[in-house]
Amino acid sequence: MATAGDKTKETGNNNNDCSIRLENPNIAAMKEDVLYHFSLSTTTHDFPAMFGDVKHGMGVPSIAIMLHELIKLLYHARCSNITIIRIGTSGGIGLEPGSVVISQEAVDACFKPEFEQIVLGKRVVRSTHLNNQLVQELLLCSKELDEFPVVVGNTMCTLDFYEGQGRLDGALCSYTEKDKHQYLKAAYATGIRNIEMESSVFAAMCGACNLRAAVVCVTLLNRLDGDQITSSHEVLTEYQQRPQRLVGYFIKKCLEKA
Repeated sequence: MATAGDKTKETGNNNNDCSIRLENPNIAAMKEDVLYHFSLSTTTHDFPAMFGDVKHGMGVPSIAIMLHELIKLLYHARCSNITIIRIGTSGGIGLEPGSVVISQEAVDACFKPEFEQIVLGKRVVRSTHLNNQLVQELLLCSKELDEFPVVVGNTMCTLDFYEGQGRLDGALCSYTEKDKHQYLKAAYATGIRNIEMESSVFAAMCGACNLRAAVVCVTLLNRLDGDQITSSHEVLTEYQQRPQRLVGYFIKKCLEKA
């Protein structure tokens, strides 16, 4: 998920300054800057207070909070025929690093296509199936691009990065390497091709609210080969651009049809 940068003090031309620089000297001299399409103005809104420390976390709780408010925003804006796509990174199962997975459905750590939540002390279960037509449209786009390997498969969503994903490198580990491999191979046998931490609640909430949704994630490693990422920073940066390129191509095609 995207994050906004931390607030930093102005330090002139210091190379360590991480502030955003605009290539437009006119902005600093303006008494008011109106961001028309956001309905925001520097004279009526306190930008540093509103957005200066905005950050998004990871996992089910963070994306669920964001989705509740995003979906309400879309409702109040009277939007219709919405398509929403989550893009990101994941750990692959039986795939070469850099492969992109278009999720057929999200499953839990027991390989079930459902999202469970406790609401008022009661167990509420929602389906995590994703829109198959959208899956096929994205798959067709990947074939037209033909730039990197793309597969359709199930995505396992876990509530934990370490034990929940069968890793051997956490502070706690109550199983053996053999146990881990048996679990991941069993996951592969059911059609699971990657693991991440947001897809189940994303699929469940979008489905419940009648939003056409998809999940497109690149794999940074093959979990059958290990738990640590070994690719270089440059390679990982290119990998992370792959879902963006695929979804960007899809959006372009949609706009051309409109």
